[in-house]
Amino acid sequence: MKLLSVNLGRAKAVSYTDNPEGVTGIDKQPVAGPVRVAAPGPKGIGGSGLAGDDVCTRQHHGGDDQAVYAVAREDLDDWERELGRTLANGAFGENITTLGLDVSGALIGERWRIGPEVVLEITSARIPCATFQGHVGEQRWVKRFTAKGAPGAYLRVIEPGEFRAGDPVEIVHRPDHDVTVALSFRATTTERALLPRMLAAGDALHPEVLRSARAYVEKYGMSDA
Repeated sequence: MKLLSVNLGRAKAVSYTDNPEGVTGIDKQPVAGPVRVAAPGPKGIGGSGLAGDDVCTRQHHGGDDQAVYAVAREDLDDWERELGRTLANGAFGENITTLGLDVSGALIGERWRIGPEVVLEITSARIPCATFQGHVGEQRWVKRFTAKGAPGAYLRVIEPGEFRAGDPVEIVHRPDHDVTVALSFRATTTERALLPRMLAAGDALHPEVLRSARAYVEKYGMSDA
């Protein structure tokens, strides 16, 4: 298991973003050399966890619980076959492209050590948006991406430091529950009756998903868990 690439994006004006300012940092490109990784601060204030990476719509993106976005190279390869086109590392706006990891099958609260210093913890699934659809340039992309159910994962920074392309990735902690990134994605998109099951992940879960799960249980109870 390794870090195949580290991808950074700079703010760029585009026609397809839903950002009122008309700019996005979703067009991320692989970089050489070490990149500093640290908790960026609360959502709405903090941006990316990676130095040199722009987050332009901070009410929806970035912050401590979405500091890093990871996508498996294997999922990009699967999409390449389906779309009939090449997808470079970073094509989905991910900060890190991994090799040998089942990112969407990882557990909420699972921790990865990347290189000698950085430890990250999985918090939630990526939810597709209009900017993502415009960036990829495929019709009905949000629906197609949702149906695939392999969204990649957001992570928070537990131990800061530097990493670079080629660094090994080690799973250093796997929690004792069955709440995967893919299950979290389904619960927050197409199968909200799954939300009670999210509570098993506890405080490791992204706070927004945790609030949704608690609100669902308060309204409907645990019968659909």
